[in-house]
Amino acid sequence: MTLKNASILVVDDDVDMLTAIHMLLKTEVKQIVTEKNPENIRSLFSQYHFDIVLLDMNFTSAINTGNEGIFWLRTIKELKPETDVIMITAYGAIDLAVRTLKEGASDFIVKPWHNERLLTTIKEMARKKGSQEYKSSINPDSTIIGKELLGESEIMRDMFFKVEKIAPTDANILILGENGTGKDGIARAIHQHSRRNNKPYIKVDVGALTETLFESELFGHKKGSFTDAREDRVGRFESADNGTLFLDEIGNISLQQQAKLLTVLQNRQVTRLGSNEAIPVDIRLICATNVPLAELANENRFRKDLIYRINTVEIVIPPLRKRGNDIILLAEHYRNIYSNKYMKNIGGFTGDARDKLLSYHFPGNVRELQYTIERAVIMSDNDMLQASDLIFSPIESNMPETAEPVDTNLSKMEKHTILKVIEKHQGNITRAAKELGLTRTALYRRISKYDI
Repeated sequence: MTLKNASILVVDDDVDMLTAIHMLLKTEVKQIVTEKNPENIRSLFSQYHFDIVLLDMNFTSAINTGNEGIFWLRTIKELKPETDVIMITAYGAIDLAVRTLKEGASDFIVKPWHNERLLTTIKEMARKKGSQEYKSSINPDSTIIGKELLGESEIMRDMFFKVEKIAPTDANILILGENGTGKDGIARAIHQHSRRNNKPYIKVDVGALTETLFESELFGHKKGSFTDAREDRVGRFESADNGTLFLDEIGNISLQQQAKLLTVLQNRQVTRLGSNEAIPVDIRLICATNVPLAELANENRFRKDLIYRINTVEIVIPPLRKRGNDIILLAEHYRNIYSNKYMKNIGGFTGDARDKLLSYHFPGNVRELQYTIERAVIMSDNDMLQASDLIFSPIESNMPETAEPVDTNLSKMEKHTILKVIEKHQGNITRAAKELGLTRTALYRRISKYDI
Protein backbone atom coordinates (compact mmCIF):
# COMPACT_ATOMS: atom_id res chain seq x y z
CA MET A 1 0.00 0.00 0.00
CA THR A 2 1.30 3.49 -0.87
CA LEU A 3 0.86 6.58 1.29
CA LYS A 4 -1.47 8.03 -1.37
CA ASN A 5 -3.89 5.16 -0.66
CA ALA A 6 -3.72 5.45 3.13
CA SER A 7 -6.47 6.64 5.44
CA ILE A 8 -5.08 8.25 8.60
CA LEU A 9 -6.60 9.33 11.92
CA VAL A 10 -4.77 11.79 14.18
CA VAL A 11 -5.91 12.04 17.82
CA ASP A 12 -4.47 14.84 19.98
CA ASP A 13 -6.02 17.46 22.25
CA ASP A 14 -3.59 20.12 20.94
CA VAL A 15 -5.58 21.88 18.19
CA ASP A 16 -2.48 23.61 16.80
CA MET A 17 -0.74 20.28 16.43
CA LEU A 18 -3.76 18.79 14.64
CA THR A 19 -3.79 21.72 12.22
CA ALA A 20 -0.07 21.35 11.51
CA ILE A 21 -0.34 17.62 10.78
CA HIS A 22 -3.46 18.11 8.64
CA MET A 23 -1.61 20.71 6.55
CA LEU A 24 1.39 18.40 6.20
CA LEU A 25 -0.52 15.26 5.20
CA LYS A 26 -3.59 16.47 3.30
CA THR A 27 -1.86 16.28 -0.09
CA GLU A 28 0.07 13.12 0.77
CA VAL A 29 -2.70 10.70 1.79
CA LYS A 30 -6.09 9.51 0.56
CA GLN A 31 -7.91 10.65 3.71
CA ILE A 32 -6.92 12.37 6.96
CA VAL A 33 -9.26 12.80 9.93
CA THR A 34 -8.25 14.79 13.02
CA GLU A 35 -9.88 14.48 16.44
CA LYS A 36 -9.11 16.28 19.70
CA ASN A 37 -11.33 14.14 21.95
CA PRO A 38 -10.15 10.51 22.25
CA GLU A 39 -13.56 9.46 23.56
CA ASN A 40 -14.82 9.78 19.99
CA ILE A 41 -12.44 7.08 18.75
CA ARG A 42 -15.06 4.30 18.88
CA SER A 43 -17.54 6.40 16.93
CA LEU A 44 -14.95 7.30 14.28
CA PHE A 45 -13.98 3.64 13.80
CA SER A 46 -17.62 2.79 13.22
CA GLN A 47 -17.80 5.41 10.43
CA TYR A 48 -14.41 5.09 8.72
CA HIS A 49 -11.66 2.60 7.95
CA PHE A 50 -8.23 3.77 9.15
CA ASP A 51 -4.95 2.21 8.09
CA ILE A 52 -2.78 4.25 10.46
CA VAL A 53 -3.54 6.18 13.66
CA LEU A 54 -1.29 8.86 15.15
CA LEU A 55 -2.16 8.89 18.86
CA ASP A 56 -0.97 11.28 21.54
CA MET A 57 0.24 9.83 24.84
CA ASN A 58 -1.57 12.23 27.18
CA PHE A 59 -5.02 13.79 27.22
CA THR A 60 -7.18 15.78 29.60
CA SER A 61 -10.23 13.57 29.29
CA ALA A 62 -12.76 11.69 31.42
CA ILE A 63 -10.42 8.69 31.35
CA ASN A 64 -7.87 9.36 34.07
CA THR A 65 -5.48 6.42 34.05
CA GLY A 66 -2.22 8.36 34.34
CA ASN A 67 -1.20 7.16 30.89
CA GLU A 68 -4.23 7.66 28.69
CA GLY A 69 -2.29 6.86 25.57
CA ILE A 70 -1.98 3.19 26.57
CA PHE A 71 -5.70 3.03 27.39
CA TRP A 72 -6.69 4.39 23.97
CA LEU A 73 -4.09 2.24 22.21
CA ARG A 74 -5.70 -0.84 23.75
CA THR A 75 -9.11 0.45 22.69
CA ILE A 76 -7.98 0.82 19.07
CA LYS A 77 -6.40 -2.64 19.07
CA GLU A 78 -9.65 -4.13 20.39
CA LEU A 79 -11.66 -2.37 17.68
CA LYS A 80 -9.28 -3.07 14.76
CA PRO A 81 -6.22 -5.18 15.71
CA GLU A 82 -4.67 -4.75 12.24
CA THR A 83 -4.51 -0.93 12.55
CA ASP A 84 -0.99 0.48 12.84
CA VAL A 85 -0.70 2.97 15.69
CA ILE A 86 2.10 5.54 15.94
CA MET A 87 2.37 7.07 19.41
CA ILE A 88 3.17 10.79 19.76
CA THR A 89 5.32 11.55 22.79
CA ALA A 90 7.64 14.11 24.33
CA TYR A 91 11.27 13.34 25.18
CA GLY A 92 10.46 13.00 28.87
CA ALA A 93 8.00 10.16 28.21
CA ILE A 94 10.13 7.98 25.93
CA ASP A 95 10.25 5.14 28.48
CA LEU A 96 6.44 5.12 28.53
CA ALA A 97 6.38 5.22 24.73
CA VAL A 98 8.65 2.19 24.59
CA ARG A 99 6.13 0.40 26.83
CA THR A 100 3.42 1.06 24.25
CA LEU A 101 5.37 -0.95 21.69
CA LYS A 102 4.80 -4.02 23.86
CA GLU A 103 1.11 -3.10 23.99
CA GLY A 104 0.85 -3.24 20.21
CA ALA A 105 1.96 0.18 18.94
CA SER A 106 3.94 0.00 15.71
CA ASP A 107 6.23 2.97 16.34
CA PHE A 108 6.49 6.29 18.13
CA ILE A 109 7.57 9.79 17.16
CA VAL A 110 9.03 12.38 19.49
CA LYS A 111 7.78 15.95 19.44
CA PRO A 112 8.77 18.44 18.32
CA TRP A 113 9.44 16.38 15.20
CA HIS A 114 10.89 17.19 11.81
CA ASN A 115 8.27 16.99 9.07
CA GLU A 116 10.55 14.92 6.86
CA ARG A 117 11.07 12.39 9.64
CA LEU A 118 7.31 12.12 10.27
CA LEU A 119 6.58 11.65 6.58
CA THR A 120 9.29 9.01 6.26
CA THR A 121 7.89 7.08 9.22
CA ILE A 122 4.35 7.08 7.84
CA LYS A 123 5.48 6.23 4.29
CA GLU A 124 7.52 3.29 5.53
CA MET A 125 4.59 2.02 7.58
CA ALA A 126 2.25 2.31 4.62
CA ARG A 127 4.75 0.45 2.43
CA LYS A 128 5.03 -2.41 4.90
CA LYS A 129 1.31 -2.50 5.65
CA GLY A 130 0.04 -6.03 5.20
CA SER A 131 3.49 -7.44 4.45
CA GLN A 132 4.40 -10.61 6.27
CA GLU A 133 7.89 -9.22 6.75
CA TYR A 134 6.56 -6.48 9.01
CA LYS A 135 7.01 -7.23 12.70
CA SER A 136 6.08 -5.02 15.62
CA SER A 137 8.12 -6.96 18.16
CA ILE A 138 11.83 -7.48 18.41
CA ASN A 139 13.44 -10.10 16.23
CA PRO A 140 16.15 -12.20 17.87
CA ASP A 141 18.12 -11.88 14.64
CA SER A 142 17.82 -8.09 14.80
CA THR A 143 20.84 -6.17 13.53
CA ILE A 144 21.19 -4.39 16.87
CA ILE A 145 22.43 -7.69 18.33
CA GLY A 146 25.95 -7.81 16.97
CA LYS A 147 28.76 -10.20 17.69
CA GLU A 148 29.39 -8.78 21.15
CA LEU A 149 25.74 -8.10 22.03
CA LEU A 150 24.38 -11.58 22.49
CA GLY A 151 21.30 -12.42 24.50
CA GLU A 152 18.09 -14.40 24.30
CA SER A 153 16.79 -13.84 27.84
CA GLU A 154 13.62 -11.78 28.24
CA ILE A 155 15.46 -9.05 30.14
CA MET A 156 17.97 -8.63 27.30
CA ARG A 157 15.32 -8.74 24.56
CA ASP A 158 13.54 -5.89 26.32
CA MET A 159 16.79 -3.92 26.44
CA PHE A 160 17.63 -4.58 22.77
CA PHE A 161 14.10 -3.51 21.82
CA LYS A 162 14.55 -0.23 23.66
CA VAL A 163 17.97 0.35 22.08
CA GLU A 164 16.56 -0.20 18.58
CA LYS A 165 13.84 2.40 19.12
CA ILE A 166 16.00 5.14 20.63
CA ALA A 167 19.15 4.68 18.52
CA PRO A 168 17.80 6.64 15.50
CA THR A 169 16.85 9.61 17.70
CA ASP A 170 19.25 12.26 18.99
CA ALA A 171 18.15 11.77 22.61
CA ASN A 172 20.91 11.92 25.23
CA ILE A 173 21.31 8.49 26.82
CA LEU A 174 22.57 7.36 30.23
CA ILE A 175 23.69 3.73 30.38
CA LEU A 176 23.65 2.17 33.85
CA GLY A 177 25.19 -1.14 34.80
CA GLU A 178 27.77 -2.92 36.90
CA ASN A 179 31.39 -3.13 35.79
CA GLY A 180 31.88 -5.67 33.02
CA THR A 181 28.28 -5.71 31.75
CA GLY A 182 29.14 -4.22 28.34
CA LYS A 183 28.23 -0.52 28.54
CA ASP A 184 30.75 0.41 25.83
CA GLY A 185 29.29 -2.24 23.50
CA ILE A 186 25.79 -0.83 23.93
CA ALA A 187 27.04 2.73 23.33
CA ARG A 188 28.74 1.63 20.08
CA ALA A 189 25.61 -0.20 18.96
CA ILE A 190 23.53 2.95 19.52
CA HIS A 191 25.99 4.98 17.45
CA GLN A 192 26.09 2.37 14.66
CA HIS A 193 22.29 2.42 14.39
CA SER A 194 21.95 6.20 14.58
CA ARG A 195 21.82 8.74 11.78
CA ARG A 196 25.34 9.76 12.79
CA ASN A 197 26.87 6.34 12.10
CA ASN A 198 29.14 7.66 9.35
CA LYS A 199 30.49 10.37 11.67
CA PRO A 200 33.00 10.07 14.55
CA TYR A 201 32.42 7.95 17.65
CA ILE A 202 34.63 9.35 20.42
CA LYS A 203 34.99 7.62 23.78
CA VAL A 204 36.42 9.30 26.88
CA ASP A 205 36.92 7.70 30.30
CA VAL A 206 36.16 10.91 32.18
CA GLY A 207 36.48 9.18 35.55
CA ALA A 208 40.21 8.78 34.91
CA LEU A 209 40.85 12.45 34.10
CA THR A 210 42.49 14.66 36.71
CA GLU A 211 41.16 18.15 37.40
CA THR A 212 44.00 19.69 35.35
CA LEU A 213 43.50 17.38 32.36
CA PHE A 214 39.69 17.45 32.30
CA GLU A 215 39.24 20.76 30.44
CA SER A 216 42.20 20.26 28.11
CA GLU A 217 41.09 16.72 27.15
CA LEU A 218 37.42 17.54 26.61
CA PHE A 219 37.49 21.14 25.41
CA GLY A 220 41.00 21.49 23.91
CA HIS A 221 43.66 24.14 24.51
CA LYS A 222 45.72 26.81 22.78
CA LYS A 223 49.48 26.73 22.58
CA GLY A 224 51.02 28.26 25.71
CA SER A 225 47.83 28.09 27.78
CA PHE A 226 49.73 26.05 30.39
CA THR A 227 53.28 24.76 30.89
CA ASP A 228 53.13 21.67 28.65
CA ALA A 229 50.83 23.16 26.01
CA ARG A 230 53.38 23.20 23.16
CA GLU A 231 50.79 23.32 20.38
CA ASP A 232 47.07 23.87 19.80
CA ARG A 233 44.95 20.84 20.60
CA VAL A 234 41.41 19.93 19.54
CA GLY A 235 39.29 18.61 22.43
CA ARG A 236 37.09 15.51 22.36
CA PHE A 237 33.91 17.57 21.97
CA GLU A 238 35.22 19.12 18.75
CA SER A 239 36.52 15.74 17.55
CA ALA A 240 33.03 14.29 17.97
CA ASP A 241 31.30 17.13 16.08
CA ASN A 242 28.32 15.79 14.09
CA GLY A 243 28.94 12.36 15.65
CA THR A 244 28.61 10.68 19.04
CA LEU A 245 30.52 11.47 22.24
CA PHE A 246 30.59 8.66 24.81
CA LEU A 247 31.57 9.76 28.33
CA ASP A 248 32.31 6.65 30.37
CA GLU A 249 32.32 6.58 34.19
CA ILE A 250 30.48 9.91 34.34
CA GLY A 251 29.51 9.15 37.95
CA ASN A 252 33.13 9.55 39.10
CA ILE A 253 33.75 13.17 38.11
CA SER A 254 33.93 15.94 40.71
CA LEU A 255 31.30 18.63 41.27
CA GLN A 256 33.66 21.21 39.76
CA GLN A 257 34.06 19.11 36.62
CA GLN A 258 30.30 18.61 36.49
CA ALA A 259 29.74 22.39 36.47
CA LYS A 260 32.10 22.83 33.51
CA LEU A 261 30.49 19.97 31.61
CA LEU A 262 26.98 21.30 32.26
CA THR A 263 27.91 24.72 30.85
CA VAL A 264 29.12 23.16 27.59
CA LEU A 265 26.04 20.94 27.26
CA GLN A 266 23.69 23.84 27.89
CA ASN A 267 25.39 26.19 25.42
CA ARG A 268 26.40 23.50 22.90
CA GLN A 269 29.72 25.25 22.44
CA VAL A 270 33.23 24.85 23.84
CA THR A 271 35.97 27.32 24.60
CA ARG A 272 39.52 25.98 24.44
CA LEU A 273 41.83 26.71 27.37
CA GLY A 274 43.73 29.92 26.66
CA SER A 275 41.11 31.16 24.19
CA ASN A 276 38.05 33.39 24.34
CA GLU A 277 36.52 32.03 21.15
CA ALA A 278 33.37 29.90 21.60
CA ILE A 279 33.22 27.01 19.12
CA PRO A 280 29.76 25.50 18.41
CA VAL A 281 29.52 21.70 18.59
CA ASP A 282 26.80 19.31 17.42
CA ILE A 283 27.07 15.99 19.26
CA ARG A 284 24.89 13.09 20.32
CA LEU A 285 25.80 12.46 23.97
CA ILE A 286 25.92 9.02 25.57
CA CYS A 287 27.10 8.64 29.17
CA ALA A 288 27.68 5.56 31.31
CA THR A 289 28.29 4.80 34.96
CA ASN A 290 28.34 1.89 37.37
CA VAL A 291 26.91 4.14 40.09
CA PRO A 292 23.20 3.35 40.80
CA LEU A 293 20.83 6.15 39.77
CA ALA A 294 19.52 6.57 43.33
CA GLU A 295 23.10 7.18 44.51
CA LEU A 296 23.76 9.50 41.58
CA ALA A 297 20.73 11.59 42.59
CA ASN A 298 22.48 12.61 45.84
CA GLU A 299 23.27 16.29 45.21
CA ASN A 300 26.30 16.08 47.46
CA ARG A 301 27.73 13.75 44.84
CA PHE A 302 26.14 14.73 41.53
CA ARG A 303 24.25 17.76 40.24
CA LYS A 304 20.60 17.02 39.49
CA ASP A 305 20.51 19.55 36.65
CA LEU A 306 23.33 17.61 34.96
CA ILE A 307 21.51 14.29 35.47
CA TYR A 308 18.46 15.69 33.67
CA ARG A 309 20.69 17.01 30.90
CA ILE A 310 22.41 13.67 30.22
CA ASN A 311 19.48 11.37 31.01
CA THR A 312 16.77 11.90 28.42
CA VAL A 313 16.57 8.12 28.26
CA GLU A 314 18.26 5.61 30.53
CA ILE A 315 19.24 2.07 29.65
CA VAL A 316 19.94 -0.38 32.45
CA ILE A 317 22.15 -3.32 31.49
CA PRO A 318 21.35 -6.30 33.73
CA PRO A 319 24.16 -8.16 35.51
CA LEU A 320 25.09 -11.52 34.00
CA ARG A 321 23.75 -13.42 37.02
CA LYS A 322 20.22 -12.27 36.10
CA ARG A 323 20.42 -13.39 32.47
CA GLY A 324 19.87 -17.16 32.90
CA ASN A 325 20.94 -19.24 29.91
CA ASP A 326 22.60 -16.24 28.27
CA ILE A 327 25.61 -17.37 30.33
CA ILE A 328 25.87 -20.52 28.19
CA LEU A 329 25.21 -18.58 24.98
CA LEU A 330 28.07 -16.19 25.76
CA ALA A 331 30.33 -18.99 27.00
CA GLU A 332 29.90 -20.85 23.69
CA HIS A 333 30.60 -17.63 21.83
CA TYR A 334 33.90 -17.08 23.64
CA ARG A 335 34.81 -20.78 23.44
CA ASN A 336 34.53 -20.57 19.67
CA ILE A 337 36.60 -17.37 19.52
CA TYR A 338 39.44 -18.68 21.69
CA SER A 339 39.42 -22.18 20.22
CA ASN A 340 40.15 -20.57 16.85
CA LYS A 341 42.64 -18.09 18.29
CA TYR A 342 44.70 -20.75 20.08
CA MET A 343 44.12 -23.40 17.37
CA LYS A 344 42.41 -25.86 19.72
CA ASN A 345 39.76 -28.37 18.69
CA ILE A 346 37.34 -27.86 21.60
CA GLY A 347 33.77 -28.72 20.70
CA GLY A 348 31.79 -27.45 23.71
CA PHE A 349 31.11 -27.89 27.43
CA THR A 350 30.32 -31.02 29.42
CA GLY A 351 27.09 -31.05 31.45
CA ASP A 352 29.04 -30.52 34.68
CA ALA A 353 30.83 -27.53 33.15
CA ARG A 354 27.52 -25.97 32.12
CA ASP A 355 26.11 -26.51 35.60
CA LYS A 356 29.16 -24.87 37.11
CA LEU A 357 28.77 -21.82 34.85
CA LEU A 358 25.07 -21.49 35.62
CA SER A 359 25.56 -21.78 39.39
CA TYR A 360 28.29 -19.12 39.59
CA HIS A 361 27.23 -15.53 40.30
CA PHE A 362 29.83 -13.75 38.08
CA PRO A 363 30.57 -10.59 40.08
CA GLY A 364 32.78 -9.50 37.16
CA ASN A 365 29.91 -10.06 34.71
CA VAL A 366 30.57 -10.69 30.99
CA ARG A 367 34.18 -9.55 31.26
CA GLU A 368 34.88 -12.17 33.93
CA LEU A 369 33.14 -14.86 31.88
CA GLN A 370 35.25 -13.97 28.84
CA TYR A 371 38.53 -14.25 30.76
CA THR A 372 37.36 -17.47 32.42
CA ILE A 373 36.65 -19.13 29.06
CA GLU A 374 39.90 -17.89 27.52
CA ARG A 375 41.89 -19.34 30.43
CA ALA A 376 39.96 -22.62 30.22
CA VAL A 377 40.63 -22.98 26.48
CA ILE A 378 44.34 -22.28 26.94
CA MET A 379 44.76 -24.80 29.77
CA SER A 380 42.46 -27.59 28.57
CA ASP A 381 43.82 -30.78 27.00
CA ASN A 382 40.35 -32.20 26.27
CA ASP A 383 38.03 -31.95 23.30
CA MET A 384 35.28 -30.66 25.64
CA LEU A 385 35.69 -28.11 28.44
CA GLN A 386 35.30 -29.79 31.84
CA ALA A 387 34.08 -28.28 35.10
CA SER A 388 37.64 -28.54 36.41
CA ASP A 389 38.83 -26.32 33.52
CA LEU A 390 36.67 -23.44 34.76
CA ILE A 391 38.57 -21.50 37.39
CA PHE A 392 36.89 -18.27 38.43
CA SER A 393 38.89 -15.14 39.13
CA PRO A 394 40.07 -14.54 42.72
CA ILE A 395 40.17 -10.83 41.85
CA GLU A 396 36.41 -10.52 42.22
CA SER A 397 35.39 -10.22 45.87
CA ASN A 398 31.65 -9.65 45.58
CA MET A 399 30.44 -12.97 46.95
CA PRO A 400 26.73 -12.76 47.81
CA GLU A 401 26.60 -16.42 48.81
CA THR A 402 28.95 -15.85 51.76
CA ALA A 403 26.57 -14.08 54.10
CA GLU A 404 28.25 -15.98 56.98
CA PRO A 405 32.03 -15.95 57.52
CA VAL A 406 33.56 -19.00 55.87
CA ASP A 407 36.06 -19.53 58.67
CA THR A 408 33.56 -20.59 61.32
CA ASN A 409 33.89 -24.11 62.71
CA LEU A 410 30.65 -25.21 61.00
CA SER A 411 31.83 -23.89 57.64
CA LYS A 412 35.18 -25.62 58.03
CA MET A 413 33.41 -28.89 58.74
CA GLU A 414 31.19 -28.49 55.65
CA LYS A 415 34.18 -27.66 53.44
CA HIS A 416 36.13 -30.63 54.80
CA THR A 417 33.18 -32.98 54.22
CA ILE A 418 32.67 -31.77 50.65
CA LEU A 419 36.37 -32.20 49.84
CA LYS A 420 36.41 -35.69 51.35
CA VAL A 421 33.33 -36.86 49.36
CA ILE A 422 34.63 -35.36 46.09
CA GLU A 423 37.97 -37.12 46.56
CA LYS A 424 36.16 -40.37 47.39
CA HIS A 425 34.33 -40.22 44.05
CA GLN A 426 37.46 -39.05 42.19
CA GLY A 427 35.93 -35.71 41.17
CA ASN A 428 32.58 -37.12 39.96
CA ILE A 429 30.29 -34.26 40.99
CA THR A 430 27.05 -36.13 40.29
CA ARG A 431 27.96 -38.99 42.65
CA ALA A 432 29.38 -36.62 45.28
CA ALA A 433 26.22 -34.49 45.23
CA LYS A 434 24.05 -37.60 45.58
CA GLU A 435 25.99 -38.81 48.64
CA LEU A 436 25.85 -35.35 50.23
CA GLY A 437 22.08 -35.11 49.58
CA LEU A 438 22.50 -32.05 47.35
CA THR A 439 21.69 -31.17 43.76
CA ARG A 440 24.68 -30.64 41.48
CA THR A 441 23.88 -26.93 41.31
CA ALA A 442 23.80 -26.64 45.11
CA LEU A 443 27.12 -28.48 45.34
CA TYR A 444 28.70 -26.15 42.79
CA ARG A 445 27.55 -23.18 44.87
CA ARG A 446 29.38 -24.59 47.87
CA ILE A 447 32.46 -25.38 45.78
CA SER A 448 32.50 -21.74 44.65
CA LYS A 449 31.75 -20.49 48.18
CA TYR A 450 34.67 -22.38 49.73
CA ASP A 451 36.98 -21.89 46.72
CA ILE A 452 37.49 -25.64 46.39
